[in-house]
Amino acid sequence: MMMAKDKNEANKEETTLSKTDSIEDGTKDNPDIQNNQEIKKEARAKVAKSAEKDKDEGREHIVIEFKNVSKKYAHGVVAAEKCSLIIKIGEFVSLVGPSGAGKSTLIRLLTCEERPSEGRIVVAGRDITALKPNELPYYRRKVGIIFQDFKLLPKKTVFENVAFALEVAGVPNSIINEKVPKIVEIVGLTKRIKALSEELSGGEKQRVSIARALVHEPRILIADEPTGNLDPVSTWEIIELLFKINRQGTIVLLATHDKEVVDALQRRVVTMRDGKIIGDQEHGKYVL
Repeated sequence: MMMAKDKNEANKEETTLSKTDSIEDGTKDNPDIQNNQEIKKEARAKVAKSAEKDKDEGREHIVIEFKNVSKKYAHGVVAAEKCSLIIKIGEFVSLVGPSGAGKSTLIRLLTCEERPSEGRIVVAGRDITALKPNELPYYRRKVGIIFQDFKLLPKKTVFENVAFALEVAGVPNSIINEKVPKIVEIVGLTKRIKALSEELSGGEKQRVSIARALVHEPRILIADEPTGNLDPVSTWEIIELLFKINRQGTIVLLATHDKEVVDALQRRVVTMRDGKIIGDQEHGKYVL
């Protein structure tokens, strides 16, 4: 009898605790709410497990990921084939290969000027191949790009060329007037801020191009043959500037044919040929 009584008391106590827990959770024994809580609990557990797995694999540092990306044009032309590539926070990557290897195609895919025929491109955890047209301008502001031919506005000053990138984004003049001189200072052109673009040397023009690419504080800076039109002295000045930007945490993706530059950098080198990635060296050289 005593054992039965103790058992009944225990059951009663357990029931009381269960009800108390339910009240504290705000469920009041509502099975639907309890089920929702269980679903949320399971979801949180899956997210935590996935995050832990990513951490173990170092994936929390991944910013850019090409996943079996191919780009095919009409008449069977294949510009990129099954390209897979991971770039992490703070990396400086040289993308090399002969003309027609697929370097420019990869860059156009990363800037969403082109869409892949197959595969996915994930940037900062988002599949950019699924971006809508109205989302593209916001994405591109976080991906700075500089070109071999500078693409400066003629008859405009250094200030005006850099400011233009902010004006088209609707940034107020007060912020433009504050921000542009700071960016121009980073690229070492404070004394030339009022000079017209046609008065600048090739190296100075490329510095303006870099300043313009930096105004939106991009996480990624793509340099597409940035030294192709420069003399040796200006070339190394621009490379040093890219290093400076990279040291501040920005990923730099340098597409180049300049073997001397790539070999001297001793940074990661990704090699392409015939639309395929055929090499990926952590401290590589220009080898074809």
